[in-house]
Amino acid sequence: MSGMVRYRSLTDRGRAGGCLYSSTMRSGPNGLIRSEIMPAADHKISSKFIYFFGSFGGILFGYDIGVMTGALPFLQEDWGLEGSATVIGWVTSGVMFGAIFGGALAGQLSDRFGRRKMILASALVFVAGSILCGIAPHQGDLYLVLMRIFLGLAVGAASALVPAYMSELAPARLRGRLSGLNQTMIVSGMLISYLVDFFLKDLPETWAWRSMLIVAAVPAVILYVGVLRLPESPRFLVKHDREPEALQVLSFIRKGEDTTAELASIKETAQLEAKAETTTSFATLLHGKYRYLVIAGVGVAAFQQFQGANAIFYYIPLIVETATGNAASNALLWPIVQGVILVLGSLLFLVIADKFNRRTLLILGGAVMGFSFILPAIINTVFTGVNPMMIVVFLSIYVAFYSFTWAPLTWVLVGEIFPLAIRGRSSGVASSFNWIGSFAVGLLFPIMTASMPQELVFVVFGIICLLGVLFVKFYVPETRGRSLEDIETNSMTIQRIR
Repeated sequence: MSGMVRYRSLTDRGRAGGCLYSSTMRSGPNGLIRSEIMPAADHKISSKFIYFFGSFGGILFGYDIGVMTGALPFLQEDWGLEGSATVIGWVTSGVMFGAIFGGALAGQLSDRFGRRKMILASALVFVAGSILCGIAPHQGDLYLVLMRIFLGLAVGAASALVPAYMSELAPARLRGRLSGLNQTMIVSGMLISYLVDFFLKDLPETWAWRSMLIVAAVPAVILYVGVLRLPESPRFLVKHDREPEALQVLSFIRKGEDTTAELASIKETAQLEAKAETTTSFATLLHGKYRYLVIAGVGVAAFQQFQGANAIFYYIPLIVETATGNAASNALLWPIVQGVILVLGSLLFLVIADKFNRRTLLILGGAVMGFSFILPAIINTVFTGVNPMMIVVFLSIYVAFYSFTWAPLTWVLVGEIFPLAIRGRSSGVASSFNWIGSFAVGLLFPIMTASMPQELVFVVFGIICLLGVLFVKFYVPETRGRSLEDIETNSMTIQRIR
């Protein structure tokens, strides 16, 4: 046989990383036949479709963060949990507890089975977990907590997989913008959950909270169907010696660009990362050469959560109830206001992300956030008869500054600050501390407000915000526009000065 024969039947077609491909037979030396994977041009996928559904996991992530905000007041009334601060804390924070393990587990499994397959698996867990939470038996506190932890596995997986998948698909010039797109998807998911909660609030209380939780399965199904058409990450394919498939995927998402050169670059980076993984350990993170950067990156990730943002996102109806005395189930408009602010802030970040230094934005945001927590307590101490809704106004200011500073910049900085040799392990540690902080705030906030005045609790968060400002000022190097080598060199200089 000589020349080339292309088979177009169903039996001769398959998938390359989730995309259809056609089999091509070529005659090689000595008449031997070899098979090549060629793109099926009629099945190319729009890069916009890939980026949209690649980041759609953020919608699920955000929805499940926000949905309990509206569901909790109805659950409290249905199960009589008003005085059960610990149960409320565990039901709310169970998702974050599961996410601590879900992120780490998904990272390991995605290196073995692929980013795309693990996103599909996490979507299925979302569907199952949402339904199982919604059908919890009456007074089944332990059952609901366990199901929320199970659902948290998918939340943690999405938080780890989606940014990695997007960064590996996106060209270098779009990575910052697409990182911002993921943040926009997350806060959009939160806003959608607040809207769903608001429109379902007039149902009988037992149906209201159950419906709110079950509706989370809808975007999970959409994600699953969309990701079925997505390709696998080119970097994953290269790591598993599937270079022809990686080249084909690049041809889908790069128009008029030299995909062969990019494939060579991916291969070189993969080899460097493989070498780094074999020559470093977790003990390396504490080595003098890297310790300063690890402290900076992990510290920022931890401060982002301990500053108390999730106390607002999870409990704003209960916060309004405590401040005004009105039923929390009548305060579901406020989460929508917070959600709109978050979305607008994420869009603002897309505009200013590369125009201001990272440290400048973090210091500005942290200072305003801190005083937004502290000033209401001072005003109420000095003046009498202050409108109790004042605290909600200050919390809205907090959310506004958080939305375009600490919320997105934490992960931009974590992605930039760690040198290649320790990037994987350091990013994992930073993510774990972030989820631990999220879990702690979700669990402890109702317990703290049950044992001390709510304003005093916010003062504690305000002090943590200001400590975060000092941490950034003295321990976090500037990363905007600098190479990893420059950042590492600068950190060593600072350590010598200190």
